Parts: sequence; C-alpha cells; structure tokens
Amino acid sequence: MIGARSPLAAPGVAAAPGDLIVAVDGRPVDPDLGPNALLAGKAGKPVELTLRRDGADRRAVVVPLASEHAARYYDLAARQRAAVCEASGGRLGYLNIPDMMARGWAEFHRDLYTEFRRDGLIVDLRDTQGGDAGQLVAEKLARRIIGWNVSRYEEPSSYPADAPRGPIVAITDEYASSGGDIVIQALQSYGIATVVGTRTWGGVLGVDLKYELVDGTMVAQPKYAWWFAGVGWAVQNHGVDPDVEVTIAPHDWAAGRDPQLDTAVRLALQPLEGRTPAAPPTV
Repeated sequence: MIGARSPLAAPGVAAAPGDLIVAVDGRPVDPDLGPNALLAGKAGKPVELTLRRDGADRRAVVVPLASEHAARYYDLAARQRAAVCEASGGRLGYLNIPDMMARGWAEFHRDLYTEFRRDGLIVDLRDTQGGDAGQLVAEKLARRIIGWNVSRYEEPSSYPADAPRGPIVAITDEYASSGGDIVIQALQSYGIATVVGTRTWGGVLGVDLKYELVDGTMVAQPKYAWWFAGVGWAVQNHGVDPDVEVTIAPHDWAAGRDPQLDTAVRLALQPLEGRTPAAPPTV
C-alpha cells in the first residue's frame, strides 16, 4: 500500500495514499511480504507498477530511488513545519537540522530566511548526527536584532541579517549524538534556547581515522575530547539533559502524536503573550 510519505506519489504517477501495489513488472506482489523484494536491484531503472484503487487496476512507470531516506526526511520536515504553523497560528517558524556537517548547515539555511521572519522559532535537533557546524549554528541563533535597514523599494531587513525575532525553543532526544550533543550544550550554555525532549546520546569523543592496516582495516583512535564550563567532561557518557523533559510514549508514537513538538510550541508561544517580537519601525 502507498502511504502518505511514499516517494511513489510523484508527478505523473498519480498515485495516492491507499493505492495498492499489486504487481511489479508484471510479477504479483506477495501480500505478506509487500513489493520490496521485487524492487531489489532496480534503483535508477524504469519499473512498471500495477496499482489498484477501488478494485480497478492501472499501470504506471516509475524510477525507484536507491534510498527513501531523503524523501522521508523532507516529508517529515514539511509535515512538522505545517503542524507548527497551524498550532501557532503562523507565529512560529520551524527548522530541522539533520546533522552538524555540510548537509545540516545547508538544510539550516534552506528555510532560514522565511522561518526567521516569524515571531518565534522551533529548532528541531532530534536525531541530529555529528559534525563541527554546531558552533556556526549557535552563533547564528544567538544573533539579536539591534536595527533595521529600511528601503524605499524593498521590505525592511534586520540588522544583523538572518537573526531570530523572538523566543527560540530547541527539541532534542536520545538519538542526537556527537555534534548533536554539542550543539544542544552550546544552546544551553549561551542561554540561546529552552531545550525540550530527552537527554542526548552522550558520545562526543573524536576519533582519528588516518591509520590503515595492510589488509585495508581502519584503526579508530580516540583523539579529541570536549569540556564545557559548568558541566566539565559530563557531555561524554552522559549527554545533555533538556530543560523540560518530555518523552514520546509508545501509544503516542502509534497514534502519530508528538508531545515534544506540542510542548515546544506551547513554550515558544508563552513569552509572546506579553511581548512584542522584534519588528521594523513604522514611518
């Protein structure tokens, strides 16, 4: 069955959630195993699917992806952003950062211009993987608007540019690791954001992979450790505790509920009740 997050729902395919994939290249799909076995080795190649909707079959040609990870990530980020927008009446922005490497830095900036223009911001750092971009993310989130560039022909822009206009709430969990641990610690140490969720993974030791044995085996040698004011070496082996602990229980997960995101929205809206976010001067 094609779900709401399926990459098969592509332009021209006209597939929809609830459609059944009953055959792949003419070979019937085992109802107990699903279509994955028949799709093995077909990434990047045209494949004919037989789709069934309301008892009627039709055929469509698709090119399967080698991995669904990117499609599912972008779908999740879009759905979370829509949920934040709806729950906050459009007052809160949402950014999702998958890692602290080049990809995460790029995703951070993909929607930054639009989301920073809202009254407050949710930064989703759950499952955020390693890398060294955490200090850059923290520096940009720490910016505070002190002025405005007002133009006759364009909308006013803040000074500094790319600066949040209001409160920031970050979300983290036990799958945030390495650079994902460090960026949460940075947000807390600088007092940039209230952190919601569960304790991070707790693995920040850096390894050196420059040693290779004659059989091609790589030797990982621990070489870098992190110390932070106030917590010392505790980020390693313990992780970073959130300011507000919120877990996702199995029944919430099964029902599609996200109490961590719900709590983050509530906490971000509270300061806005009696506070006007940064806004350009009226002339």
